[in-house]
Amino acid sequence: MAAAQLSATLLIFVLLLMALERWSRQQTRYYQTGRHQRTSRFMLQGWHAIAAGLGCLIPIALGFLIPGGRLLSMAVVDITHNFSQRFWELSQHSLILAAVTAAIAVLIGLIMAYGLRLQPNGATQIAVSTASVGYAVPGAVIAVGVLFPIGTIDNAIDSGMRATFGISTGLLFSGTIMALVFAYLVRFLAVSYNTVESSLNRIKPNLDNAARSLGCGSTQTLLRIHAPLMSSGLVTAAILVFVDVMKELPATLIVRPFNFDTLAVEVYRLAADERLAEAAAPALAIVAVGIIPVILLSRQIAQTQVKEVKE
Repeated sequence: MAAAQLSATLLIFVLLLMALERWSRQQTRYYQTGRHQRTSRFMLQGWHAIAAGLGCLIPIALGFLIPGGRLLSMAVVDITHNFSQRFWELSQHSLILAAVTAAIAVLIGLIMAYGLRLQPNGATQIAVSTASVGYAVPGAVIAVGVLFPIGTIDNAIDSGMRATFGISTGLLFSGTIMALVFAYLVRFLAVSYNTVESSLNRIKPNLDNAARSLGCGSTQTLLRIHAPLMSSGLVTAAILVFVDVMKELPATLIVRPFNFDTLAVEVYRLAADERLAEAAAPALAIVAVGIIPVILLSRQIAQTQVKEVKE
């Protein structure tokens, strides 16, 4: 009861914060105008440049280069053992879960954001805010909350099949990949939705009106006009969800199927047993998966800005 009351209090507090945040920016809108002003760069010289470089290098070195180098040195000590068949199997599990969740989250986030654009009433706003609250809730709380209704559905199906056909179906959804993906969606849907909504809000409503006047329906307007303009935002949302799923641990530990581990679970298990050298390879894999998409995203943003300035 105490845990349930604490979880309910946390959810109410998060909903209030989300409502306050949305109210504070409800009159603020940013649209793409197609006009960009080239800004001049201020070049540092002498010791100012050296101090600025060191100031930027110190947190990178302490937070990434030194720990990453240490992990790499431990991982290459025994490459055959650390990068065994189990490592590649766990990598496959993590990549599949992250890719599937990212694709579904972007699709649902796009539907939510576009639905709110078409029907910006109170009921839609409440529904969207409620669906986006999961990111502020700990993964363990979400996992327990997901298992309860899924377990209830499994028990109801099993009872019905026993009473009707005398067959026990067992647990059809609990402890399956589908339940795990659902828990991820509850946890990270807000990441996808906020990114997609921010990208969609930059599109002027005049484009919707022009498309309607030319005979396009809501779906056609979304697919033929909004989606191409939002392509970078959709890719950004997918990358953010992908990275978050790769490193998610509490929900994975609770909801995952039996004998179905991920890189995050493997790192936790080996580190708990103080087998740090064996945990180095999966830890590096998680770091690499998190860094590579961010680098690609940064390059894409930089190229887009240069292209827009030239135009």
